[in-house]
Order: sequence, then C-alpha cells, then structure tokens
Amino acid sequence: MTDALGLTGLRYRFGKVEAVAGVDLTVAEGEIFGLLGPNGAGKTTAIRCITTLLPVPSGMVRVFGHDASRERMAVRRLLGYVPQQLSADGNLTGRENVAMFARVFDVPRRERAARVEQALTAVGLAEASGRMAATYSGGMVRRLELAQALVSAPRLLILDEPTIGLDPIARTGVWEHINAVRAATGMTVLVTTHYMDEADQYCDRIGLMHRGVLRACATPYRLKEDLRARQGGDGVPTLEEVFRDLAGSGLEGELEGGFRDVRSTRRTATRLG
Repeated sequence: MTDALGLTGLRYRFGKVEAVAGVDLTVAEGEIFGLLGPNGAGKTTAIRCITTLLPVPSGMVRVFGHDASRERMAVRRLLGYVPQQLSADGNLTGRENVAMFARVFDVPRRERAARVEQALTAVGLAEASGRMAATYSGGMVRRLELAQALVSAPRLLILDEPTIGLDPIARTGVWEHINAVRAATGMTVLVTTHYMDEADQYCDRIGLMHRGVLRACATPYRLKEDLRARQGGDGVPTLEEVFRDLAGSGLEGELEGGFRDVRSTRRTATRLG
C-alpha cells in the first residue's frame, strides 16, 4: 500500500533561519495524524511545503507517491486544505462558496452540482446553504471551509488549526464531521492544533515538532507512557505534559510565533466569534 505522505529530510530556510531542519515522516493511508508544536516549531512551513505553496527540492515530499517538486499539479489534485486564516467569503451564500471551490479545483462541470450538495450534506450545512456566509456562526464557518476542501473529494485533507477560536461544542461538531467523512471515504487527515485534548482524542498518531525538528512520533498513548517511564511516577501524564517536556523553554515560539502570527491568530478567532 502506498503511503499517503512521505517526508524525507525535509528542509526549508527563510534567509539564515532554518524553519524546517531535516524532517523524516511517513503518514499511512487512512490515518489521522496530528502535527503538534509551539508557535515557531515549523509546522505551518512544513504544511506549505506539502501543499506545494513553498518550493522544495525533488524527493523531499511525496503525496501518494507523487513528488511535490516535479508533479505539483498531480499533488494538488489529491489535496484538500483548510488554512488557519479564514477562506470563506461572507458576501456569498454557503452554496456559492463551495461551488466556487468546485470550479477552482476543476471539478468536472457535469459533477459540480452533485459534489457541492454532497460536501454541504457531509458537514451538516445543506439546509443553511442558501444563507449568506456572513450570517453563519463560528462553527458553521469552519464547517463551510471544510466543505470547500471536501468538494474535490481529496485523498489527503490538511487542516491547519481547524477549530481555532471555537467554543467546545462547536469544536466537537467540527471533529464529528471530519470523522464522519473519514469513515465514509477512507480519507487521510493531517492536522495541526494547539488543543491537546483534541489531539489526544482524535489522532491515531502524533508528531511533536520543536525548532524545525521532529522530536517524537508515536500514538498518544505511547507518548504519555514514555514520559511516565522517564519520570518514574505512578500517574499517567497528560499530552500537554508530554508537549511541555519535549518543547522545553521553546513554548514562547521563535520562528513563526512572532507578533504577526499572534495578530493573525487573534484576527481569525475574532472573526469566528
């Protein structure tokens, strides 16, 4: 079976700063994989390399066997991407937003109406699809963006902080829809999140990045058990404690986590309500 995603010695520099410093990673088909780390760890840079938004040398990124450097269009056709910043247009209805993405992803004209309806139904927005997106709640907006990413029937769905700024009920709702689509289609999911409870509950495996390096990669259970073995205690650590143990003093962020990143995150959370 072909792996959904393979990173081999992935590196990316911004001037003298090495944002991603030689990451090796394999994600199995059908897996939900969480890429965690503090602001500045290199997560978003890695995702931009995977989605072909940043150029990388041949052989560093493969998506279902396709080289992201030499086969950029083939890779893009396999992906659905929900970025951290909002991508929905408040001046369009929910259906119009998804239909626009169907055109952008070159869904065949004869299939567009059915694909749009399927995507809206999958995220529970079929009844509200005629309303302007500006009237949607924060959770509905994130589900709309999920529909936009799903309309092309991607084999690999990439979610960058998909529940940022949402209340616990809305966060649960978004994950319920992600899991329902995954169960129905076998889709692979790569997600970044700062909510440790989400990662612990929903991810099959987790990779912890810090300063451009992948420090650990295992199931949530194994990561917690490994920390308990190192500490020698009786209680089971939380995933947040694992995160802090591996990230150390880097939680304040150094590369991506400056003022611009914080401002962008706060703007997104504010728009989501």
